[in-house]
Amino acid sequence: MPPADPAPGPVPLSTGSADPVTDAHLHLWDLDRSPYAWLAGAPEQLRRTVTFDDVGEDLSALGVTRVILVQADDTAEDTAHLQRTAAAIEADGRVPRADVVGWLPLSDPDAVAEALADPARTERLVGVRHLVHDEPDPGFLDRTEVARSLDLLAGAGLPLDVPDAFERHMGQVVRVAARHPGLTVVLDHLGKPPLGDAAAMDRWREQAAAIAAMENTVAKLSGLATSGDGDFAEAADHALALFGPERLMIGSDWPIAPRALDLGSGFAPLLAHVRTWSDYAVAAVTRGTAQRVYRRLDAETASG
Repeated sequence: MPPADPAPGPVPLSTGSADPVTDAHLHLWDLDRSPYAWLAGAPEQLRRTVTFDDVGEDLSALGVTRVILVQADDTAEDTAHLQRTAAAIEADGRVPRADVVGWLPLSDPDAVAEALADPARTERLVGVRHLVHDEPDPGFLDRTEVARSLDLLAGAGLPLDVPDAFERHMGQVVRVAARHPGLTVVLDHLGKPPLGDAAAMDRWREQAAAIAAMENTVAKLSGLATSGDGDFAEAADHALALFGPERLMIGSDWPIAPRALDLGSGFAPLLAHVRTWSDYAVAAVTRGTAQRVYRRLDAETASG
């Protein structure tokens, strides 16, 4: 998870619409629960525990009625913390619905099978993610044992989030989607388009098109304000053309933001841009796609 870069001044928070929004990529972490080693290289403002109290009011101002808490450490402790937090957020009514994209030990398919059979490990779990960009093995997603785990996720109806930070992961997303046609593969942050670099953006467009050609892929409009130095609207519009609104969803990537802990510096302008699209596209990208992709492993899933 890359550190935040300085950004222009924040956009004032406003709903701009009465329609509800799902924030499909929200981070919360507790330094007493997990190591979060990557924070050592992050801006100082992020090297602290971040809670829903730090962002709840701002999310409400933007019309957010559901949050997807996304793991920030490859530990069971971090995921358990998010599960407890999601339950508490719902219980006190701050957001009507809160779910978790958590971590499972994908390199150990037997442990994954055991976890998927444990109601405590799957409570509010709507997806799985592994910090592949921090893996010493660049081919982690191509391992045979990981492939077995991904088959288990597909069988359980759980999507895989891929937190792209390096160009190599774009090709891996295509391979994973091809090997596991029953698995929904979610590309976080649009694969970090290198905004402002014309040649690199050409490569990103080619790679994004290859991913979009796989029908079991979905992309997140998230983290774009920290992706290079250019206009995020161009990348967002291109993603809409490639994936269509039914395979695109929006997330804040808070507290990265990009200005640390400042929702107005990234999510607010991105949401404002999305709301210039057609009514159908807005409804799908701001809530419909997440509703379809991120479903709890309970009667909701069983009912289809």
